[in-house]
Amino acid sequence: MSWVGRHAIAAGLAAVAFTAVGCGSEGSEGDEANAESVCASDFSYEGRTYIKLTDVDFKVGEKVGTATSPECRDTNDQAAEVPATSENAYAVSGISPEVVIAIGSSPEEAEAFRVLRSDKKIPPEVQELIDGS
Repeated sequence: MSWVGRHAIAAGLAAVAFTAVGCGSEGSEGDEANAESVCASDFSYEGRTYIKLTDVDFKVGEKVGTATSPECRDTNDQAAEVPATSENAYAVSGISPEVVIAIGSSPEEAEAFRVLRSDKKIPPEVQELIDGS
């Protein structure tokens, strides 16, 4: 193999190693706020899994219970584990809590979450909420 070929391979391997180190470092320092940002944002409520909806307008209704976020460990660093948490679950006006709920510490801070169906299809009520925003 030529001198140029060996240096090109070495440079390519160094770039891959640098990228891998950069990707693995997020959340690995044990910073809980940083660890939360890389964890999945799903919640369980009454046996169903809900995933976050972004950029939708909705009106929060009455409190319907408590939603739980599972513990998260998305790195090999045990210190980066985020424990399971519970938040208030609220109805969303005009939509069944079996389809959409709002989750947060208060109605003012609640964010919309939709049920995750096994067929991965978006329920019509959710699509209307998305389209209306």
